Amino acid sequence: MKTRLILFISFFNALHLFGQETFPVNGISNNFKPIYAFTNATIVVSPDNIIKNGVLIIQEDKIIDVDSNINIPKEAIVRNLNGDYIYPSFIDLYSDYGMNEIKKEPFNYNPQYKSKKDGAYHWNQAIHPEINSINEFLFNEKDASKYHNNGFGTVLTHIQDGLIRGSGGLVLLKNDTEHENILKENAATFFSFKKGSSRQKNPSSLMGSIALIRQTFLDAEWYLEQKDQINLSYDSFNKQKELPKIFSITHTLDYSRVAKIADEFEAEFIIKGNGKEFNRVSEVKNSLSSVIVPVNFPKAYDVSDPEKAKNISLERLKEWELSPYNLKILSDNNISFCITSSDLEDSKEFLKNLRLAVEKGLSKQSALAALTINPARLINCESFIGTIKKGNLANFLITSNDIFEDGKIYENWVAGKQFILNKKQRHDIRGYYTFNSKEFENEYVEVKGSRENPILTIYKLDSIKMKTILSDDKIN
Repeated sequence: MKTRLILFISFFNALHLFGQETFPVNGISNNFKPIYAFTNATIVVSPDNIIKNGVLIIQEDKIIDVDSNINIPKEAIVRNLNGDYIYPSFIDLYSDYGMNEIKKEPFNYNPQYKSKKDGAYHWNQAIHPEINSINEFLFNEKDASKYHNNGFGTVLTHIQDGLIRGSGGLVLLKNDTEHENILKENAATFFSFKKGSSRQKNPSSLMGSIALIRQTFLDAEWYLEQKDQINLSYDSFNKQKELPKIFSITHTLDYSRVAKIADEFEAEFIIKGNGKEFNRVSEVKNSLSSVIVPVNFPKAYDVSDPEKAKNISLERLKEWELSPYNLKILSDNNISFCITSSDLEDSKEFLKNLRLAVEKGLSKQSALAALTINPARLINCESFIGTIKKGNLANFLITSNDIFEDGKIYENWVAGKQFILNKKQRHDIRGYYTFNSKEFENEYVEVKGSRENPILTIYKLDSIKMKTILSDDKIN
């Protein structure tokens, strides 16, 4: 009897060990867990720690080890990077990735005074702290690809609608199920001065929005002291008090407005700015808030027509000139900031504008910190993302060179999953040759262009005979 009991307990424990997944596997389960070792790499562990000729070892979604001199497991798949760079993947704290499109009700000439939301919620539809954005999260391959190309591995996403918007979640950008992509369900709570899709009459002005937000703070405090009613909105609001608070603004004057709310209710806000903080940098600094800054630099104005050029105001010209210096000015004033890819009309402009900011004086260390360790710390996730260290998630980039100069992103690894963005050219054939064939004999050949896109030119009788772009497939 005792032997049977021991066998039963052992069998139960075995089932428990292999039953961690929430979905059954249809077919043969793949238990192969390869170990990858990336050698001869320039590993940027963090903004102030770079390992030359380093080795990075990962298995599944975790970093096993990283150093310049470590033992590589015999069973590891070894990749010699020949000096390529490895960076921690970027983190974006302001995103609506994976969220459904916000639908606004048709305009009605009859004013709406009461909330149309059923249930024991706040009387105003623009106040909905009870919303948990992660409940609506769905993986979006097309949008994830845009983030991959810009170096991001994780984003903090939420429904960008309303004054008090509820909570957002930290998610991975890999093509797995939603269950595997969600890293942290309630990572932060969100605020703004825009009431969004609500068609209620109030608030109808910025002053009204500020008043309603302040009243919600006061009502939530009162709600804790009473026992006569249940309000799910106030209940959620109070439960979110310890979460990081991100306040989205549209005008630099809003910094002082948010600061007054913060002082009144002893709240600490992270402010998502508008990219024009240089206009009132003293107010930004006095707010004592960390800032999430977009790199949505204005495009150059067409001044070829003198008559049209006269209509461009000095303010707009100064904004065009100073916007690329915005991040440097924040850094020089010791203002803690993160960088977001939001507010860009074209996601392809992100790295271009980031490099322009570095060219205008932002240090590479500050730029990397603003994309990695700063956002990780602000949402209390620095223990597993933001740096390349043992035990962290295997979120990293492989680039051809310094990413803040001209480095091309070859691969973006998200929780140990590889995304190939640009195929690496394995051979550098640029140079000068003599070409011999049935058609050409002792002809002068020149190969120029870039390593990835070499251009071959054959000269004959002092004139260009043939010119072609060679691909990696043709070379190999």
